Amino acid sequence: MNLKEKLQSKKPLVGAHVNLRDPIATEILGALGYDYLFIDTEHASLSEQDIYHHLLAARSVGTSVIVRVPVDDLTMTKHILEMGPDGILFPMVRDAEHAKALLAETLYPPYGTRGCGPKGAVRYGIDNEPHFYKEGHLALCRFVMIEQKSAALDAENIAAIPHLDGCVLGMHDLSGSISRLGDVFCEENLSLAKKAADAFLNKNKIVGLSTYATDEKTLETYRGLGVNMISTGADYDYILRMGRETLQRASGIFKGKDEK
Repeated sequence: MNLKEKLQSKKPLVGAHVNLRDPIATEILGALGYDYLFIDTEHASLSEQDIYHHLLAARSVGTSVIVRVPVDDLTMTKHILEMGPDGILFPMVRDAEHAKALLAETLYPPYGTRGCGPKGAVRYGIDNEPHFYKEGHLALCRFVMIEQKSAALDAENIAAIPHLDGCVLGMHDLSGSISRLGDVFCEENLSLAKKAADAFLNKNKIVGLSTYATDEKTLETYRGLGVNMISTGADYDYILRMGRETLQRASGIFKGKDEK
């Protein structure tokens, strides 16, 4: 089942963030059975070659990939589209007009303004290119991030945009947009997130959320907002936490007595 089919099934999806350059991280996480992997180019220092290697690693284990592209970088977005990811995610969307302009770059005429020239998206000619222009490109999953107050307030209009599969809530930046950065569970922030989530759910579209938190309480809170696609945890954080835990345990056993 591809990512579009998973979204259409409306079953909850669980993904993990990939920030490190080595595609082995993607291969390992994909093999674990996540529904998709969230490759981040907004905050992580990944090159286009890194992204391509991650996509190849994900395909090797049959895992879908959503790529978060840099803010308003339509050249890099086009390069990533031509690699053939399963989904694309636009961050820092301001309102419906901004979202429409970004979505248009992912759609060929008459739906949008995407320039023709697919490479990996049609497996370099193995797939039928004319069919891709007409119908195949519509299989791409398209998301926008709701992480600005202006976007949350305009969520009904954003959710109504054709060919937009859903939103991804960014709770930290959303809290920053109301001058309460990091206070993600404050009443105003949760209210804005709920308003956006309800707008997308009312249009029968996906409500995702991106968080590095993995604790049960936080995940249950987000589930209560109506979130049905959660990106949680990250490759580097798994290394950090297990590395710290192992260091503490081994130090206690092998160094504890000597250090007293």
